[in-house]
Amino acid sequence: MSRRWIQNPNRCADEYLDGIEEFIEFARRHNPSATRIRCPCRRCNNTFWETIENVGFHLVRNGMIETYSIWNLHGEQVDHASSSNAPRVDNVEPIVDPNDQVMGIIQDAFPFASTNINQEGEDDVPTPIDSAEFEQYEKLLKNANQELYPGCKSFSVLTAIVELMHGKIKYRMSNLCFDYFLGVFKRMLPTDNCLPKDHKHAQKVLHGLGLGYEKIHACKNNCMLFYKEHETLDTCPICNESMFKMTSQNRTTKIPQKVMRYLPLKPRLQRLYMSTHTATDMRWHKEKRVDDDVMRHPADGEAWKEFDRTFSEFAADPQNVRLELATDGFNPYGILNQHHSTWPIFAFPYNLPPWKCTKKEYMMMTVLITEDPGRSIDVYLRPLVDELKDLWTNGVRTFDKSTGRMFTLRAAVMWTVNDFPAYAMVSGWSTKGYMACPVCKEDVTSGWHAGKVCYLGHRRWLPWDHEWREKDKEFDGNTERRLRPREWSGDEILEQLNRLDFAPFGKTVSRTRPSTHLNWTHKPMFFELPYWSKLKLRHNLDVMHVEKNVFDTLVGTILDIEGKTKDTIKAWLDLERMGIRRGLWMNRDSDKARRDLAFFSMKPSDKKEFLKFVSSVKFPDGYASNIARCVNVDGGKFTGLKSHDCHVFMQRLLPVGIRHLLPEDVVKPIILLSRFFSQLTAKTLRRTDMFQLRHDIVQVLCKFEMIFPPAFFTSMMHVMVHLPEEALLAGPVNYRWMYPIERLLGELKKSVRNRAKPEGSIVEAWVQYESLTFCGIRRYYGIGVVLFWITWRFLILPPRDILDNCFTIASWFFIVTLL
Repeated sequence: MSRRWIQNPNRCADEYLDGIEEFIEFARRHNPSATRIRCPCRRCNNTFWETIENVGFHLVRNGMIETYSIWNLHGEQVDHASSSNAPRVDNVEPIVDPNDQVMGIIQDAFPFASTNINQEGEDDVPTPIDSAEFEQYEKLLKNANQELYPGCKSFSVLTAIVELMHGKIKYRMSNLCFDYFLGVFKRMLPTDNCLPKDHKHAQKVLHGLGLGYEKIHACKNNCMLFYKEHETLDTCPICNESMFKMTSQNRTTKIPQKVMRYLPLKPRLQRLYMSTHTATDMRWHKEKRVDDDVMRHPADGEAWKEFDRTFSEFAADPQNVRLELATDGFNPYGILNQHHSTWPIFAFPYNLPPWKCTKKEYMMMTVLITEDPGRSIDVYLRPLVDELKDLWTNGVRTFDKSTGRMFTLRAAVMWTVNDFPAYAMVSGWSTKGYMACPVCKEDVTSGWHAGKVCYLGHRRWLPWDHEWREKDKEFDGNTERRLRPREWSGDEILEQLNRLDFAPFGKTVSRTRPSTHLNWTHKPMFFELPYWSKLKLRHNLDVMHVEKNVFDTLVGTILDIEGKTKDTIKAWLDLERMGIRRGLWMNRDSDKARRDLAFFSMKPSDKKEFLKFVSSVKFPDGYASNIARCVNVDGGKFTGLKSHDCHVFMQRLLPVGIRHLLPEDVVKPIILLSRFFSQLTAKTLRRTDMFQLRHDIVQVLCKFEMIFPPAFFTSMMHVMVHLPEEALLAGPVNYRWMYPIERLLGELKKSVRNRAKPEGSIVEAWVQYESLTFCGIRRYYGIGVVLFWITWRFLILPPRDILDNCFTIASWFFIVTLL
């Protein structure tokens, strides 16, 4: 039977189901005594072992890996010696010697070992390394060749340590637990074994495979780093604060006030080319990407293409790396200390194909800051920016394992991704006050309503002759004759910043900002990069947090949840002051005034019906969390909804649940908003659809202005108008939102072992993870499998396929009747 059924997208077709039966029969025949086999579904990816019955179920639910047409992991092999292309079948699954795998790891980490280093003048061989690296190589080679105990042929010392450390990372084993089992294993083996006695000695053996990091002392007040020309100073020249803590005179070592960890970027980028498979994938964006109207990757966006046109020399070499930078803070103590926060900065290589771009295995931590730096984040970015400038100007000589040649690796940062507060820190434009929008800048329409700043004026994005521009009472009491806010180029922003004089960094410096500075707090250090002012998009709005905040505002208002609704007494008094929408004014009887329930809010009985509907919905495993646990029917509110819960709620439940509980004029724009986010967050985007979304979101916001009071329009409601434009520039949203970062921060929090020094625990665990991940990618690619050490159900929102289609049909069946 032909195996073309693997490519069939219809998993209910007879051809596909017959193909699954053929595979199950093949697996039983060639693994007669096996109770579990590798599962070749798209989610398990031949990594996990399941019962044969579960494998059949997975193949129907998830589909088989499209490239797995030769079932070599289930007994089938290709006879390369034969001239015929027909596969031959063998009952034995191919076995790779773990000692050979470890030797391959060493050869990848030190490519000079397999090359004639006497040919130093040629460009296709690695350059010789220094004596320290050669010493590390010799130590690793010695441990790779040394038997675990005399007569042991299966494991060398290095192989055993790699296997044990894999298990420690995968199952999050503590150091004490690892030490205990290592001691047990050592006693079980013959007395003359060479197994390390504890975790500390095992780490020393693997030290040569790690990439390491640097400790850089910082001023206590974030004024500066004791770095390069300031490295020899003992006090900060700005605030005169000592670099060290006050300790007893008997103490021989000095304790620094503050330490940042810097993980050099160059060796981490070079390591991407040390494996044949990752080196090939690093050219995917140029050699294998399909260039059509569909945007599947950041390379399909206009910003990437404009960068290629502007810097054609850089774009000519597909091996040059495009990076995204992302940062966010988290509390490493959980709920024990609400004031401390740790801020890592990550880099993502965009050269990789879509299924690898934002995977943890390819993320690179570059900076680890011990507290919220605020506007002083540029102080801690100094080493990274210096290295990025060198990578752009000079590059670094790198050995490409896939081609066997040396080349000069260069790198460029395409943009940054942060939540709204971190956006202000990185971009230099404050996201608070009357000019909070970092895109509209000083041309944003804002005003003081109900005791806070609100952002209206979305009619400015309508066509010049649109009828809504002439209406006044339906909106804010004024007609609209202004054009949409202008777009600022990077060169114009740089010219404006060069004219301003900013105060030095640090906590002791006055925060008073002159009115001429608008919302600029400092000149971002990224403008030191030669290409930064030429980028069409420098900073991304995080769709994850925008959608979460919009959901909270919208649902809190239509459900009239106390503390979350924007329909407050202040909002009604504000409407009365503006002289618009008399139906939403306070009702005054004699000497009392009361606020009635607005027409856009649900009645108590309708609210209870809506909450019961939400609590009754059950999602398939892996689609969403149990949202029913977050519903308080008696209290009439939601508690504990996470960002992904709001994502699913907004797009799947909200348009169905409100359709008969609110007036049609209120339901229609909410359904359009739900469809807006559903199309915007799709894995693939069409440019024509983005142009339509750009029109739809303006319509939605204008309709909201006619329904809700001005207090409803927070900065998060306003920035939605810019999201389709950013999607046109940078491609699909799932490469530019904070879901991967937020989940990674949760993993980092679990690595804190020493609560006195959480950043030290985090960076040590990360460096160890990097070395073992390098071993894992090199090792498991040999048999066609990539091992993911820590399994994440949702790194980028997973393919929903049949479940998504069924849910969409059920949801939009009712919506079409309203539209």
